[in-house]
Amino acid sequence: MKKELSLRDIDRIIEMGWEDRTPFDAISMQFGLKEQEVITIMRNNMKPNSFKLWRKRVQGRKTKHLKKRDDEVGRFKCSRQRSISNNKVSKR
Repeated sequence: MKKELSLRDIDRIIEMGWEDRTPFDAISMQFGLKEQEVITIMRNNMKPNSFKLWRKRVQGRKTKHLKKRDDEVGRFKCSRQRSISNNKVSKR
């Protein structure tokens, strides 16, 4: 049974997928999606050229796969990422 994703969820998945240092495993933990499902969401919700550029950039990238990451990479938080407190997304 597939979970229905809201537009907000899809937007966040695309944002996380686009970030170079956010691994597919983080998306999986948060949304329960496999890497191939994330790729399908990206393909269906991005312009064709944007998707092709993203796939070319991400393919084989060590930071997108936890098992390939160097230990020194650690956790990354984007400067534009909003912090979450009391189950609400807070503004900067």
